[in-house]
Amino acid sequence: MSAPNALIDAARTARSKAHAPYSHFLVGCAVESTDGQIAVGANMENACYRLGICAEQSALAAAAQTFGLANVRRILVLGGPQDGAADGSAIVTPCGGCRQAIQEAAALSNLDIEVVCCDRSGNNRTVTTIGELLPAAFSL
Repeated sequence: MSAPNALIDAARTARSKAHAPYSHFLVGCAVESTDGQIAVGANMENACYRLGICAEQSALAAAAQTFGLANVRRILVLGGPQDGAADGSAIVTPCGGCRQAIQEAAALSNLDIEVVCCDRSGNNRTVTTIGELLPAAFSL
């Protein structure tokens, strides 16, 4: 498997490509497969706010195309205010919709996917699982 540092570097690079002209809150995400492949995504805002896309959704879509959602093992989320805009030491966690999307990947992989949540630098982080983040998940 890839070392967490490789995921941090991948998410940091993805974050640098985020498009967040309205919130200035940049998020990058790296998704690791069971065999160590990495897919990335970043948030992308739109003037019609509800049409924006979260970094996790973007990375999961890339993972689906790269190695399939049934092979997702770990997700790392890294984000915060644009550099220099404000203190970026707070850890960022997936929103409710992203938690549901991660849970659906977990149902396909039969794994309690590890979720690493980081501040914008990747230095301040916590490790949890999707089962801990979304204990009452639903499925169809």
